[in-house]
Amino acid sequence: MSDALVLDAAAQDLLFREARTANTFTDEPVTDEQIQAIYDLVKYAPTAFNQQPLRVVLVRSAEARERLVAHMSDGNKAKTASAPLVAILAADHEFHEELPAQFPAFPQAKDVFFAERPVRERSSNFNATLQAGYFVLGVRAAGLAAGPMTGFDAAGINKEFLDADHSVLAVVNIGKPGADAWYPRNPRLSFDEVVTTV
Repeated sequence: MSDALVLDAAAQDLLFREARTANTFTDEPVTDEQIQAIYDLVKYAPTAFNQQPLRVVLVRSAEARERLVAHMSDGNKAKTASAPLVAILAADHEFHEELPAQFPAFPQAKDVFFAERPVRERSSNFNATLQAGYFVLGVRAAGLAAGPMTGFDAAGINKEFLDADHSVLAVVNIGKPGADAWYPRNPRLSFDEVVTTV
């Protein structure tokens, strides 16, 4: 462990070193209060122009869960069906309408940079994906495990749960890890393989 980090070792482990993608969960429920606390923490993480395009659809009812599972890849169906809570993370391509309030230093950004839909889609997809990563860390900070997945029929989920101004980025199973929740830890690239100095 590095003493160059200010975050204490237990928090480092909770968020990164010991945290894993969970594949099974207990039946302990995940409350609305927990999800609100997670959001209220991660909403402060940085994005371009302070844009906040992430939208979260909590899939709680049995009927909605069944509709979602139908669009998951075969390897993701059982764990999505049994997780205590599932969240659909999506990008809002009309996020720019909120920019004057979110970025008051330059309210004209809405029209100067984001007037064209293709530009908005690229920006919202990138920044909502950043926020999705923060969301997973927030789930871990709450003492829960996250199982983020991109194995699904995106067009089907978009049609079933979203509208033309939103697109699914990931589906995240959330809860306390169950028996045999973890696959073996896969290797990571070393510092020297990733970082160069110029």
